[in-house]
Amino acid sequence: MKKLIILCAVVFGFALSASAQDNTKPEFKFNEEKHDFGKIPQGKPVTTIFSYTNVGQEPLIVTQVQPQCGCTIADFTKTPVKKGETGTIKITYNAAVVAPFNKAITITSNAATPTKVISIVGEVTPAPSSTGTK
Repeated sequence: MKKLIILCAVVFGFALSASAQDNTKPEFKFNEEKHDFGKIPQGKPVTTIFSYTNVGQEPLIVTQVQPQCGCTIADFTKTPVKKGETGTIKITYNAAVVAPFNKAITITSNAATPTKVISIVGEVTPAPSSTGTK
């Protein structure tokens, strides 16, 4: 019986220390997780920058930023972001097709939540006609 109690105490101790280590993991805190471009003209790429702060204890390392489709390009802070520091994810959307859009961008990192999704929305409107009347 004593061995069972000691075994339970050891397992509980390991579980407690493991959960304490999770609290030190890095974590994102975004200024915004969804950006609305509103109405944008066809043929004019638009760009926004998502800023985030590492609110965890360990350095935050973004390993991949994967847009939902080829119409969206992502660039991001590739160096580790230390506790309290900020990083950026720059998203450029190619407004080629006239239609509303809602694009997801998946972020992979070493954060406590290793996969994070941010998004851009808006509506591409027809470009003004370049033909003039005389």
